Amino acid sequence: MTYLVNKPTDFVDESIDGFVAANRTLVRRVPGGVVRATRTPPGQVAVVIGGGSGHYPAFAGLVGQGLAHGAAMGNVFASPSAQQIYSVAKAAASDSGVLLSFGNYAGDVLNFGIAEERLKAEGIACRCFAVTDDVCSGPADNPGERRGIAGDLTVFRAAALAAEQGKSLDEVHAFASHANDRTRSFGVAFSGCTLPGAKAPLFTVPEGRMGVGMGIHGEQGIEEVDMPSAADLADMLVDRLLGERPDGIQRAASPRVGVMLNGLGSVKYEELFVLYKRVSERLEAAGLTLVQPEVGELVTSFEMAGVSLTLFWLDQALEAAWTAPATTPAYCRGGVELEGEPRDASDAADPEQEAPPASEQSKSDAAGMLAVIEAVQTKIESEADELGKLDAISGDGDHGIGMKTGANAALSAARRALEKGCGAGSVLVRAGDAWANEAGGTSGALWGLGLRSVGLAIGDDDRVTAPTAAQGVVDATDAIMRLGGAQIGDKTMLDAMKPFADKLAEEVESGASLREAWKQAAAAAEQAAQSTAELKPRLGRAKNHSDKSVGHADPGAISFAMVVAATADTLESLHEDAA
Repeated sequence: MTYLVNKPTDFVDESIDGFVAANRTLVRRVPGGVVRATRTPPGQVAVVIGGGSGHYPAFAGLVGQGLAHGAAMGNVFASPSAQQIYSVAKAAASDSGVLLSFGNYAGDVLNFGIAEERLKAEGIACRCFAVTDDVCSGPADNPGERRGIAGDLTVFRAAALAAEQGKSLDEVHAFASHANDRTRSFGVAFSGCTLPGAKAPLFTVPEGRMGVGMGIHGEQGIEEVDMPSAADLADMLVDRLLGERPDGIQRAASPRVGVMLNGLGSVKYEELFVLYKRVSERLEAAGLTLVQPEVGELVTSFEMAGVSLTLFWLDQALEAAWTAPATTPAYCRGGVELEGEPRDASDAADPEQEAPPASEQSKSDAAGMLAVIEAVQTKIESEADELGKLDAISGDGDHGIGMKTGANAALSAARRALEKGCGAGSVLVRAGDAWANEAGGTSGALWGLGLRSVGLAIGDDDRVTAPTAAQGVVDATDAIMRLGGAQIGDKTMLDAMKPFADKLAEEVESGASLREAWKQAAAAAEQAAQSTAELKPRLGRAKNHSDKSVGHADPGAISFAMVVAATADTLESLHEDAA
């Protein structure tokens, strides 16, 4: 639990500011996170990492020479928004592009993917890589289902060395992938943690018991057992990891491994050393050569009591990465001099963007786009509590709050955009970016991506027409499917959005006005949203409570249908050709 800060948002912002104040020689604050105190040299790929707050030293503590060039920091246990990632990557990038690396969690995959597309659209070479080292979170034959935990560090170390050697972006990505393929982690938990301002732990483990394979956010493990002795726990950790050696390792003579014994918050160093004594004995007895062992707190979860063991199966190139010098606020190995030009205050600036060029026709339609956002905000404001209750059936109950936060931010951004003279497309783009940035989570990212996609399709050059609006909704749906990974039938927002997009395009093609086509499409979305009650969720947190979800419609689908129905009449404010 936290003692000095009660609000998660205050906790994150003030924590990052204090972290930077304590480490000015190594890092600088930028919108969305932190970057090295020196600019990335020309010819060097920037490695930008990130994830939710609450896991220090991951991720900000790993920024510095020999490791990451920047870190995007989300709210507590929540992915950074695409805007935050984009901002950090822009500040860190040189002329050789950016590798974005993070743990394999749905929100991170989505937001980093959106940021990647935005960077590429601006001509900045970029690739994403998700770490998948947790052996308990997915089958060995499908590692893409696995989460990233303490093994993040091995991948970040490999990517950083390849970048500092002047490798190309594709080569840095390939070396990170190689490190990930050679990394395996296994974790256990003895108790949960309490988030800032919360009155109860996020999750619990019964007294005297241990959660085997439980994730660092309380994700469901593979079993629960009686609390073992230190020696028995060491045997469990080692046996599981030795049972899943990477391909080609079994026949190697005296394999060399990097070893990490990680404390998750409440298991402190003395206890970790007791555990490591047995771990090292077992590994050496198995014929392994241990290289530069790490025992301590590398990825934490507030005061969560638990540990994880990571084995990094080395070859010559990976050993060079594992033992390379690094100097960061939380990870110092060997001596390394700061390189690159020192940053100045301009790197941390976050100026209010001026309005991009727009035609007078587009500017006249911008007020109509603001009216749409106002209708969205009004409807969500009135329904937030009900959405929260629906989400609590099989989720964490925060959907209503998240939607309300996002809609409020979108409305403020849309109003500022209109005041600055933005065109219709830019009003929606800025509203979407604000929604994603403030709401956080997967839902915030999806709504932000949707509004941005529609805004880009509409543009700032011409009047808003029914065909361009319909195409924008189709583009938004395609982007959400591509980056979010959802399909029809997964019981998500997409189950209402795809029928809406299809019906809207069909009606517009048949000659209907935008307002009439929108109403018909909204009716299709409502019917589809209600039909999700009979589906079992296949994505997101609700999939772990699928039985509870059956019989209740998906809150994301319901909120989408509710919003598009509420906005139909606002389209009257557009010109006759569109409405």
